[in-house]
Amino acid sequence: MEIAVVLLVIAVIFVTQSIRVVPQQHAWVIERLGKYLGTLTPGLNFLVPFVDRVAYKHVLKEIPLDIASQVCITRDNTQLQVDGILYFQVTDPMRASYGSSNYIVAISQLAQTSLRSVIGKLELDKTFEERDIINAQVVAAIDEAALNWGVKVLRYEIKDLTPPKEILHAMQAQITAERGKRALIAASEGRRQEQINIATGEREAFIARSEGEKQAVINKAEGEAASITAVANATAQAIERIAAAIRQPGGEQAVQLKVAERAVDAYSRVAADASTTLIIPGNMSEVSTLISTAMKMVQSAK
Repeated sequence: MEIAVVLLVIAVIFVTQSIRVVPQQHAWVIERLGKYLGTLTPGLNFLVPFVDRVAYKHVLKEIPLDIASQVCITRDNTQLQVDGILYFQVTDPMRASYGSSNYIVAISQLAQTSLRSVIGKLELDKTFEERDIINAQVVAAIDEAALNWGVKVLRYEIKDLTPPKEILHAMQAQITAERGKRALIAASEGRRQEQINIATGEREAFIARSEGEKQAVINKAEGEAASITAVANATAQAIERIAAAIRQPGGEQAVQLKVAERAVDAYSRVAADASTTLIIPGNMSEVSTLISTAMKMVQSAK
């Protein structure tokens, strides 16, 4: 009975030592008598008990690695407190096991040295503007060395760039001055545009007024010309009719009668006004002749 129990225990130990179930996205490195034998893939695997052993276990997923904060000096001798995060993935479990004693520490240290080297080539302003370039250069520098460690560096991201307080104050003052400058430029541009608009409006208004005055003068001149033409035409027609009437029989006598009537009427109005001094012409024969002629024409008319 005791022998059966011992055999059962040995069998259980044998089974537990020979069967290995590897999870998905994991890789286990197997050694046989201290020598690399192979890599177990996800699923059910069998080992030789007490001969084979699982030496290393690796996760094949993408792993984020927080890079410790460090002080970097830029090209213009400015200190920056920089921290970031690195994303990598184990691609060769055998190299990851034997290529480095601790590939995580190696990657972290290499990321820090590469970051210091890249930032040392840039000026302070460029470090804020060219984060993508910094990240790409750090990844390229780490990835080349990490191939020997069976690791693929996927990307690096700078989490924070913190300059000294003095630099921050100077940058804030510069930003404030730049914004004030932009505000002054915008205000001056607004005033300039306002003056241009006012001048343009006054110019257009002056042109419009001058055009209106010009058109008014033209219209007035055309009206006066039309009026003068109409008066001239009427006068010409009246003269033509008078001339035609004079050429008729008795027309000349009628003209003389009209003239005599006007003369007599004029003298009578002057004589009727007591305040008016009447000056009688020296040659009264002309007046009497005019009056006698008019009387004869009246009698003949009767």
